[in-house]
Amino acid sequence: MFKRGFAGLVLLLLIVSLSGCGYNQLQSTDEAVTAAWAEVLNQYQRRADLVPNLVNVVKGYASHESEVLTQVTEARARVGSIQATPELLENPEAFQRFTQAQGEMTSALSRLLAVSENYPQLKADGSFRDLQAQLEGTENRIAVARNRYIKSVQDYNLVVRRFPSNLTAKVFGYDVKPSFTVEDERALSAPPTVDFGSGNSSGQPAPAR
Repeated sequence: MFKRGFAGLVLLLLIVSLSGCGYNQLQSTDEAVTAAWAEVLNQYQRRADLVPNLVNVVKGYASHESEVLTQVTEARARVGSIQATPELLENPEAFQRFTQAQGEMTSALSRLLAVSENYPQLKADGSFRDLQAQLEGTENRIAVARNRYIKSVQDYNLVVRRFPSNLTAKVFGYDVKPSFTVEDERALSAPPTVDFGSGNSSGQPAPAR
């Protein structure tokens, strides 16, 4: 009976100790990062799913723009070749490869949409206009999701680095997680302009759809 009571007291003291050393905060901020990352991936996948139809529509009016069409297709293939699992957040180099591939996808789509501006019949096509509206909304959602991820990682990394929770982080194997670079964050404020119909060429985000 005494042994059980002693064991229970030790367990209670351990729980209180972990709570005071930031264990619970590590758990909650880690979960917040995972959730924010899942939303980033969701929006990037949404964009990737739009690419084949967008390429096919453009090809119907501008088939000789093969270089640009190929760049978009190859960029999508590179994005798809990266396994974007939660474990990717534990590998800064893999995270950098992922963000670089997504950046190349953004650039390729920007070039494709710029070329499309030269084809009035393409711009008037209903399917193209629908796709560009979906892409416009997706780019805005990507920007929002990435900003939320950046904030979540900042909160988590602060707990991992700050004393005394940094001691708890070391004991349980929590390490800092990678985030988007300064250049990435600047790019968030200027997503590709895809709303040709409104004549918006400022590079400012349009309302999400």
